Amino acid sequence: MERAVDECVGLLGAVTDRDWEGVRAGRLEWSCRETAVHIAEDLIGYAGQLAGREPESYTPFEMSLEEGTDNAGAVRVIRTMGALFAAAIRTTPREVRAFHPYPFRSANREGFAAMGVAEVLLHTHDVAEGLGVAFEPDPELCDFVLTRIFPHVRPGPTPWRTLLWATGRAGLPGRAPVTAWRWNNNHVIPTDRLTLQGVTPAAANDLATVGDGGFEWIEGGPMEGTRVGSGLVFKQYEDGVHRPEWGTYVLVRREDGRALGAMGFHSVPDEAGRVEVGYDLVEAARGHGYATEALIALSTWALNRPEARIVVANVERDNTPSHNVLARAGFKAVAEDDEQVTYELREPGV
Repeated sequence: MERAVDECVGLLGAVTDRDWEGVRAGRLEWSCRETAVHIAEDLIGYAGQLAGREPESYTPFEMSLEEGTDNAGAVRVIRTMGALFAAAIRTTPREVRAFHPYPFRSANREGFAAMGVAEVLLHTHDVAEGLGVAFEPDPELCDFVLTRIFPHVRPGPTPWRTLLWATGRAGLPGRAPVTAWRWNNNHVIPTDRLTLQGVTPAAANDLATVGDGGFEWIEGGPMEGTRVGSGLVFKQYEDGVHRPEWGTYVLVRREDGRALGAMGFHSVPDEAGRVEVGYDLVEAARGHGYATEALIALSTWALNRPEARIVVANVERDNTPSHNVLARAGFKAVAEDDEQVTYELREPGV
């Protein structure tokens, strides 16, 4: 967060002698001055959401500059609001989620950080475009944003150009112009003892190698199946076919915030409404009903979506614990061969 604010303050601080009031900020309806104030408002607003642990709505306050504040003063306010937001991010536990409307009405500290970086970089670009000065932020900052809150956007030639295209600010060869957009925080499905936390492309890439994906795992995790599944998620992201809700979820225990396995879909539902699910659990977490609890929640969520009608699972014939999980979750065996058994859970009436 600090790096993004530093880049913003560096650029805006160099043009404080220009007319910000009478110049539109790029393609926005706001003036450059209004846009600069908006950056500060976003930073302190996001800080308030995290600090207040707001569950259902925005914290009811507004920020305003003192009358007579010049452009240099506005830049000082951006720097200060950025420092407060960075402090809120650092001091917020990973499991905390606070209200944000898009698209699932909550975000964790990483999601808020990505939204804050996006607001700072994009609106700095808008002001720079309005004033006719160049702005090219650090590619790592742009990649941070894209791999966390734009999981549905296929990577482009450079992270910055891709982010500008994804937010309707520039074109990309071979891609249609973007006229409407929203970012996409990770999806979370709660159960009594768990939260199923959607894996972002950033977390998937880390998990696919030797990382922990930003999760605190119980001893023995993550399992190889989680790493393989995460690699598939990241490949789908690179190919531009990843749909976040139909990806992988890490199973996090609510009592201590520790990850104990993963569960997810192989792809989006097909034309017949069939979607395949897979899962694995760290050995130390087995035998406590966690997989059954998670599978019931994930399957219920899927079958409540209009595009899904049948959830499918394929299990090796000798994997007795997994057969038991599927039976307890209401799945029925419908086919088998020498190696595996196919189970289905159907939408009522199908």
